[in-house]
Amino acid sequence: MKVLQINAVNQIASTGRICCELYDFLQEKGVPCVTAYSKGNTVHAKDEYIIGNPLDTKLHGFLSRLSGKQGYFSRLETDKLLRFTDEYVPDIVILHNLHANYINLPKLLRYLAEKDIATVAVLHDCWFFTGKCCHYTADACYKWRFGCGDCPSLKKYNVSWFFDRTPQMFRDKEQLFGQIPRLAVVGVSDWLTNEAKKAPIFAGAKEITRIYNWVDGETFCPVDASAERTRLGLDGKKVLLSVASAWSNSKGLQTVLEIAAQLSENERLVLVGNIPQPISLPSRVLHLPTTHSVNDLVRLYSMADAFLQPSLEETFGKVTAEALACGTPAVCFDSTANPEIIGEGCGAVVPIGDIDAVLAAVRQIFSNGKAAYAETCRNYAQQNFSAKRNQEQYLQLFYRLTGEDTGV
Repeated sequence: MKVLQINAVNQIASTGRICCELYDFLQEKGVPCVTAYSKGNTVHAKDEYIIGNPLDTKLHGFLSRLSGKQGYFSRLETDKLLRFTDEYVPDIVILHNLHANYINLPKLLRYLAEKDIATVAVLHDCWFFTGKCCHYTADACYKWRFGCGDCPSLKKYNVSWFFDRTPQMFRDKEQLFGQIPRLAVVGVSDWLTNEAKKAPIFAGAKEITRIYNWVDGETFCPVDASAERTRLGLDGKKVLLSVASAWSNSKGLQTVLEIAAQLSENERLVLVGNIPQPISLPSRVLHLPTTHSVNDLVRLYSMADAFLQPSLEETFGKVTAEALACGTPAVCFDSTANPEIIGEGCGAVVPIGDIDAVLAAVRQIFSNGKAAYAETCRNYAQQNFSAKRNQEQYLQLFYRLTGEDTGV
């Protein structure tokens, strides 16, 4: 069996790390794998294929905004990828994030259908089964259950300057995915998987299943972070940590700032992740830029007394799982996949938008002490987000799709 996985990024961000870790697992199992991606870090050069170039990506983005159609450009670069795929001859193609202005979705899906290549669509967000939206719950829009149109998110992610093309994009996805004979859909949480089962776009899928994202428990584990506290000037403070690649109101930035404004003198919020434009941060906020260093993240998670997930729209929430693996209890809102990630005794799930409840939960953790939660957090992460176990579930899915002997 040979595997090709396609993703927007490699090694950086959560999906990029997932691609690298799945590659490593398959190598251990003797399964050849190539990762095709648009940008990121070269890790396994002989088994990587870089799609396109920055100029093509910028042109794709411009044409997408101008036309209102996302994933319909980069024709030449997609043709090159398909010629490479002809040479490689994969038995399985894994589709991760394809909505980063680097690939022509109709060309790719028609190719997979015509070649009858077993295909796994991994839902890191909701884009595959909507007209254009990565998330929809904040707008309470569920048109994707029957067909998109009059999109309330036209000016949000995957921005369209002029036109609402969501009806056409929805119909195209329904037709294109429906033509792939051996299609499996993986949701990275129970919430997302159950949503996917309601999607007409996946009506013809052979299988829709949940496989949680994973955390490498040997890497993400409690470490002595006292030096990190001292370096950041946090000795003697109760530390609340919140992490994102990039902060925006959709990721909960306004909520974080409201919480930070109410922190006491001995409490600090460490906010990790780029903020798009300069804003005035409350005095008790320490802002650190986005980091792709796993070691830096482990030290930050271990240093914190509690972790805050402020986003209302999470299909998994890997930073929360990583915090738990490092023994740090977490607090989140009762929305989308968030409650699944925080097990009993691992922190708190509070009503949506209830800032007072967040503060009360955080201060309860501060009062009880991190040590009261650490072992439970780590055990929950190991039981549910084990890298080896969840990666093995992908391998067994590949065997089911190809009909090959599992070797077990």
